[in-house]
Amino acid sequence: MSASTHERLRAGSGRHAGCYVYGILPGDVELESGVQGVGDPPGEIRLVRAGDLAGLVSDVDITKPLGTPEDLRAHEEILDAIVAGVPVLPLPFGAVLTSEDAVAKDLIEANRDEFAAALRQLEGHAEYVVRGRYAEPAILEEILSENSAAAQLRDRIRGADPGASRDLRIQLGEIINNAVADKRQADTRLLVSAMKEHCVAGLVSDGYEGVSPDAARTSADCSATRTTDSDFRGAIGWP
Repeated sequence: MSASTHERLRAGSGRHAGCYVYGILPGDVELESGVQGVGDPPGEIRLVRAGDLAGLVSDVDITKPLGTPEDLRAHEEILDAIVAGVPVLPLPFGAVLTSEDAVAKDLIEANRDEFAAALRQLEGHAEYVVRGRYAEPAILEEILSENSAAAQLRDRIRGADPGASRDLRIQLGEIINNAVADKRQADTRLLVSAMKEHCVAGLVSDGYEGVSPDAARTSADCSATRTTDSDFRGAIGWP
């Protein structure tokens, strides 16, 4: 379907539509039909081709905010599915342009050489994003078993009046947060070490959020050759 056809459909729908861009990929790729993207209602993903490159896009209603858990999950799942078969340059979540022409001219044509060079480097490789997250009951039990001060505070708080034990609860929370941060750093080093010999490039991001151990996460992004897929999965215990 041509860009002008999409513009007419958007105009007739009464929606204020923009082009949500997931990433840049080779222009000779073919997509499965019927895959829905981000937004409410979600648009079907498609390609905007510009020579030998293409943008992976779907329509979104720009009057409605993006960022729901469903949006984030859809963005991630779409890129994961595509990257399993072809090299992709992913764009950050929330990249919206005004039209297909803007995707083709302002994004792809304006950055053609850089995009083409980056895609050539990715050829024959697969990207893996490995995320770890602590299970709250297990990590709390581990910390309390290892830290006698935390265990004593827990015992003093148990059954106490919430108001009277407020300072003790704050102290315990600080101990737990610090312990989780230390464990996250140590476990991230172990993860990176296990991945290292299988990766040609990598990036580690700190995903710690808030004060709950349940939100203590680590994320590692690795580019590995497709021929080492099974070895990479085995190294990190990924079935």
